[in-house]
Amino acid sequence: MSSLPFAVGTYSPRNLSKPHSKLLAKNVDKAVTSIKWSSNKQNISPIEQLNENRRVFQRREAVGFGLCFGLLEAGQLQLPQPSAVAEEAPCELTLSPSGLGFCDKVVGKGPEAVKGQLIKAHYVGRLENGKVFDSSYNRRKPLTFRVGVGEVIKGWDQGILGGDGVPPMLAGGKRTLRLPPELGYGTRGAGCKGGSCIIPPDSVLLFDVEFIGKA
Repeated sequence: MSSLPFAVGTYSPRNLSKPHSKLLAKNVDKAVTSIKWSSNKQNISPIEQLNENRRVFQRREAVGFGLCFGLLEAGQLQLPQPSAVAEEAPCELTLSPSGLGFCDKVVGKGPEAVKGQLIKAHYVGRLENGKVFDSSYNRRKPLTFRVGVGEVIKGWDQGILGGDGVPPMLAGGKRTLRLPPELGYGTRGAGCKGGSCIIPPDSVLLFDVEFIGKA
């Protein structure tokens, strides 16, 4: 134990006064416990060990985030999709007199929507070049709206309610819609800012719609 004062650096028994002896003795006991503990951890003190654990955790976090972003950039990480509507095989569109094209991928078995009814629908919206501009699946939340009263674009109301040669959708059904500009966002486009638009003016739009049912 003669080397203990040199290891701790705070204890010298020849210079102790009684008021401080108990306090320093407690500090020495703590130091001895610390030294015994560190001898079993390759001479690393508890504080150093804690800092090392933090550094290891931070390295693991950095590696994890780096791997995630690397896979995203490489296209190897597939984000979960609640439905495969956008990936289903395309079907042949039927053209209605209004110019709306439609094709049922899945015919629903539930009731059809009623004008003014609050309904829920999932969708993926694409430009004619295939670029996706919006998807409720990515938000993991369907769109809720009153159908047939102008809360959505005309092509949606007609494509779900039916009419003018288009049969109504049934709950549980999945339908592809092709909207000419006059049934979509027309000459104004949508999402325009600083001279560029998410949906350019006079765009033909394609929607994969899943009619979930009444909200």
